Amino acid sequence: MDYKKIGLTVGIEIHQELATETKLFCNCPPELNKEGYDFTFTRKLRPAQSELGEIDPAALFEFLKGKTIIYEADHRTSCLVEMDEEPPSPMDEEAVGIALTFSLMTKGTPVDEVQVMRKTVVDGSNTGGFQRTSVVSLGGEIEVGDKTYHLEQVAVEEDAARKMSEDGDTITYRLDRLGIPLIEVTTAPEMHTPQEAYDVARRIGSILRATGKVRRGLGTIRQDVNVSIMNGGIIEIKGAQDLGMLTTLVEYEAQRQATLVEIQEELKSRGIKSGDLKKDLFDVSGMFATTESKILLNALKKGGRVYAVKLKGFNGLTGKELCPNRRLGTEMSDHAKFMGGVRGIFHTDELPGYNITQEEVKDLRETVGAKPEDAVVIVADEESKCNAALMAVVDRAIQALSGVPAETRSANPDGTTRFTRPRPGAARMYPETDVRPTQISAEAVASALKCLPDMPEVKLAKYQKKYELNEKLAVQVLDSEYLDLFKELAELGLSTTLLAVTLTEDLTKLRRDGVPTEGLSQDAIKGTFMLVKDGTTVKESIPVMLAYLSKNPTHNAVRAIKELGLEMMSDEEVKQLVESAVKEREDLVKERGMKAMGPLMGVIMGKARGKASPQQVNKLLNAAIRVIIE
Repeated sequence: MDYKKIGLTVGIEIHQELATETKLFCNCPPELNKEGYDFTFTRKLRPAQSELGEIDPAALFEFLKGKTIIYEADHRTSCLVEMDEEPPSPMDEEAVGIALTFSLMTKGTPVDEVQVMRKTVVDGSNTGGFQRTSVVSLGGEIEVGDKTYHLEQVAVEEDAARKMSEDGDTITYRLDRLGIPLIEVTTAPEMHTPQEAYDVARRIGSILRATGKVRRGLGTIRQDVNVSIMNGGIIEIKGAQDLGMLTTLVEYEAQRQATLVEIQEELKSRGIKSGDLKKDLFDVSGMFATTESKILLNALKKGGRVYAVKLKGFNGLTGKELCPNRRLGTEMSDHAKFMGGVRGIFHTDELPGYNITQEEVKDLRETVGAKPEDAVVIVADEESKCNAALMAVVDRAIQALSGVPAETRSANPDGTTRFTRPRPGAARMYPETDVRPTQISAEAVASALKCLPDMPEVKLAKYQKKYELNEKLAVQVLDSEYLDLFKELAELGLSTTLLAVTLTEDLTKLRRDGVPTEGLSQDAIKGTFMLVKDGTTVKESIPVMLAYLSKNPTHNAVRAIKELGLEMMSDEEVKQLVESAVKEREDLVKERGMKAMGPLMGVIMGKARGKASPQQVNKLLNAAIRVIIE
């Protein structure tokens, strides 16, 4: 796409968990509980008016879903603060100090007083219906290549509860993550290509890691991306966890918005106005009484109805692809699901299909009075749900006349996005009265300036030199969640190249192959390397052992060796294996002499299956060949 032509503009908000001793507003440990939970409780949340008497539209939207929230909690990682049953403690000074360090590393201007604010959130992820957040600095800048990008602010806020499941009208959250300190870095909207967005996010992440005070691993850092094009609304995309998908996310969103503008222009050329889109619903249950569509039949058998609505001038547009795997009809379906609680919709751009026949489509169009240029949308469910769903479809069709509606969307794993709720307004923020402000004195700033960490490029050069790594491996290690483990094992004398390759490339490959490495503990990894160090096994067996330990998280490395049969062969067994291989291929040895080393090493190591040291085999093989040729 010509991003300059469409006026692509991108801003990023990066949320990174901080490695503090406690949560932000209590003394609970800031860690996830893998053991489960001790108790549950149930809440229903509702929006409240701001001090100006306004209700935030995003909060109202979530409230209208009518969800019941179930919270899971344990006594070790949660307390009455997380349950919103007692006031918060003073804000954690360590978290503020880390944010101050990052701010000074990026040339930000610290505020004199950190004032805690409440941000209305009623999706259930916060028990009190709000998230506490506070600005630590304003401004700042980072260098990426030969360009300077500006920051708008750096804030400290509490992380939300973990969403465990959603079933119909019930959502379940776990409180262990609620209250873990986050640093929020907000950039100016100065990126104009997907690659720029990726490069800026990566640079900010590297500076955050350079502080040495942030958590690592999947889920500890998330990007919210604001994307807009010329003459379109701002789209906020929430929850992008995989940095590698950021370019695809921005690319697809730019494509989606550009296509929505094309649809807007086409509707204008067809002369369609908002008044042409009527909320006149038709009960068409009777005409589908004998349909072969299982979806429609199942709804009717349960006492539901089939309703239809005509969208004037939308023929060919509801089925138009906005970006891969997303069509305008998909957008309408998202709104129908949220507002009506239905499972989905059908539209005439995709019919006949789903066992709905051409004859049924013809009758449907005649029943609702649809002309060839019109589209028809149908939905099957309880009558009230159908009505709410189709009203939402018409509202989304009306929005199409304006091009790109401003809204909040969530990132999908494939890089596409889905509608979540309307964009929040200014009414969602108000002062927190239960927490006193934190002062940032000139002395505190001066003290922080004296001991700022090295910037990423300086740290990279030091790691390359100290650990004798090439640039690629050094970058991977610095970005890895296993950085501290790498340093610990390197100090014990293990090969730094072996450590770097295993902790980054090998574990990544295992993850891509479907191995559940999230269950792999650092103790298990350390135990594996120590068995290699003391000669109990060889380095070639490391990936196999780590795959086993990932699938069996309660086992240790010693047990893995036995279960996998990777105990080292005795010296005598290795010697016999080498002599047997040489004897079987004596003709090859006589013909090629010492050049037979390579083929024979491959044969012997294959038979040894990781139970013999290559160095030991090489030495014995060298001697055995010389006996024959000399």
